[in-house]
Amino acid sequence: MGAFIRFVFRTLVIIFVCSAAVPITVVMVVLASFIFLPLPAKLPNPKAIEAGQVSRVYDQNGQEIGQFREFDQSIPVRPVDIPLHMKQAVISAEDRSFYQHGGVDVRGSARALYADVRGGGVRQGGSTITQQYVKNTYVGKERTLTRKVREAVIASQLDRQVDKDEILFRYLDTVSLGEGAYGVGAASETYFRKPVSQISVSEAAMLAGMIPAPSRYEPRGNPMLAETKRQSVLNQMLHEGYLTAEQHAEAMTQTIYVVGSAAAPPPGPHTIVYPRAQTQFNQYPYFMDYVEKYLKGKYGAKKVDSGGLRIQTTIDPAIQAAAEKAVADAISGAPPAKIPDGDGTTPLEMGLTAVEPQTGFVKALVGGRDFNAPGGQVNLALGYCPPRNDKRIKKIEVEPTCWPLADEDRYPQSGGTGRQPGSSWKPFVLAAAFEKGVPPTKVYPAPNSYKVPDCKPTPTFDCTIGNYEGASYGSADLRTATKKSINTVFAQLIRDVGCKETAEMAKKLGITSAYYSPDFHTCSGSYALGVLNVSPLEMASAYSTFANRGLRQEPTPIVRVVDNQGNVLEDNRRREPTRVLDEVVADNVTDVLRGVIDGGTGTRANIGRPAAGKTGTSQASRNSWFVGYTPTLSTAIWVGYRDVPIPMKSVKGCAPMTGGCLPAKTWHNFMAPALKDVPVTDFKQPAPIKLITDKLSQQARTGIDPGTARKPSSTGIGGPYQVGPGAPTAEAPAATPTTTTAPVAGGPGSTTTTARPPGATTTTSRPLIGGGTG
Repeated sequence: MGAFIRFVFRTLVIIFVCSAAVPITVVMVVLASFIFLPLPAKLPNPKAIEAGQVSRVYDQNGQEIGQFREFDQSIPVRPVDIPLHMKQAVISAEDRSFYQHGGVDVRGSARALYADVRGGGVRQGGSTITQQYVKNTYVGKERTLTRKVREAVIASQLDRQVDKDEILFRYLDTVSLGEGAYGVGAASETYFRKPVSQISVSEAAMLAGMIPAPSRYEPRGNPMLAETKRQSVLNQMLHEGYLTAEQHAEAMTQTIYVVGSAAAPPPGPHTIVYPRAQTQFNQYPYFMDYVEKYLKGKYGAKKVDSGGLRIQTTIDPAIQAAAEKAVADAISGAPPAKIPDGDGTTPLEMGLTAVEPQTGFVKALVGGRDFNAPGGQVNLALGYCPPRNDKRIKKIEVEPTCWPLADEDRYPQSGGTGRQPGSSWKPFVLAAAFEKGVPPTKVYPAPNSYKVPDCKPTPTFDCTIGNYEGASYGSADLRTATKKSINTVFAQLIRDVGCKETAEMAKKLGITSAYYSPDFHTCSGSYALGVLNVSPLEMASAYSTFANRGLRQEPTPIVRVVDNQGNVLEDNRRREPTRVLDEVVADNVTDVLRGVIDGGTGTRANIGRPAAGKTGTSQASRNSWFVGYTPTLSTAIWVGYRDVPIPMKSVKGCAPMTGGCLPAKTWHNFMAPALKDVPVTDFKQPAPIKLITDKLSQQARTGIDPGTARKPSSTGIGGPYQVGPGAPTAEAPAATPTTTTAPVAGGPGSTTTTARPPGATTTTSRPLIGGGTG
């Protein structure tokens, strides 16, 4: 009886207040809600926080190799763990009369209801902390009048049954604060990397300011908006008397600073926000980093981390194992180098990427010596996109492919810094020349140095291109110039071909960072020697187009992606290639590059089967490369110091380091075991390709349990590559002269007889600017 009297009295009060404040329409809505929606005898059961589903990642054979998941969505806290200023910040920002009302702010709710009725939908909030808690925990977030009325009813009942402090604690323990963090305990660890009991007044104000729209006021993505809200909350706390003038002034100076942002930290104390915690990958960490960038750039972080995706990747465990061993053996024991004009040292690193030419599938990827070491999460197998706002560049004739992708944060190759490729860039000049009808037999003067005509000297370049160790060759055709990596010949060739045309060739072959600026690069001859920054992934992919006779496949780490409903989001198993290069042009490039391995600067890469490649060393041996391919695998290897390009004068027995030394040796040590089960085929035979099937376990097909990881019960097709129909195998080539007839598109045919004895001596050349020995 007492409860009924209280109910009637409360209803009359609401009628009276609403009658004095808003039109009769709203009064009837409120009144009807209390008459026709009886107050519950007890509160409904609270809803559990909706947990995201784990996305599972598999290798090409169907074995699970990793997971993507949101970090722990909540961290248990006790009421005593939440500091008073955290509570006061939220009350100031969200519900200043929290301790005065009965769970519902009648006047605010009435105004919101009236606005909603007039607007024809739910637009305004008017919710108290109690109502927000009820919405999150009991009734959901459906934007309807019915939901809002039910929310008010339950909030009123909750306020009668539960102590105010307990309601506030429950709210703070469950409220969403972005990045998958539910509750101030998780948010404090996420943004500040410390328990909530230790947060400052300024940090509490930042969290409180995020509550209305966590994604909008998230400090990592929108630091300026987050800072504005932080200051607004501090002002409200001062107005409510929760802060003294001195406390307010001190907190206001502690502006938000996101660790790792481009801007320098402001002077004095600040509210430090840390980057999002990196996913720890125990298996294939650099490859998984690439997969994560690819997927999140395409589908968004939320879908990848909590969408229950089933992701079959292209990685071949056997090839990846060979890659990891080759890299580890190559750089093991190499001492770090002292950073010039700075403190500390930087380690010697190596990046390796292997791509299947006919599919674009990335079979192996290593981006350094230890991904989980301090500073090791720079993935040196991946590249970067040159900045648009470089003030030195006023005119662009060829734009990088990556610019629109980078603007939309969808650049899957990003991660590393990119490094100069040296003479491994020269095949792009060759391809552009052959496309114009220049034959491999064309002869150029090959002096020890070449003064570029009509060149304007700069403080860093005196317009002179030189050969390695000052070697002079008299004259040389393009085949010999490539084999011996003669810089002075290529400095002349690119002036005949054109830097713009070379940049366009590199772009269509897959160098997404390739661009050309006539006022910056000036086509002085050095452009032929690899002055642009590239990545092992791009280089392996570009060379794979030569291996595939001019047909291009975009590199991808993904075979297939299926969502938690069984819908196929992506299937790359039967992608059609794009012809970007005439077959004859590609075959001629391959034929020339075979001479590099058989008797040129890359003899250490000889693996006793048909292979082609090119050495590369940037100026002063700051970066060294070997990029090469067989009909079934294209692999790029880079070596250099991680943090700063420092000359490698005497490292691992290479004095100085050239592409023909450690990179070529490592390429051999990787490719030999990687191809041991692959039948030997020549370049003009159809390359044997293994079809990856969608062979996941029944559990992986039918859904992902967000709990304990489970491995598939069966695997797909493994083992050696299968030779396609009608593709005979070839014996390993003997060290005998080989005659090749290779007509060039638009030019005369050329028949050359070239002896290719394995293990021939290496002749190299020293660059004076921008690259190129081999």
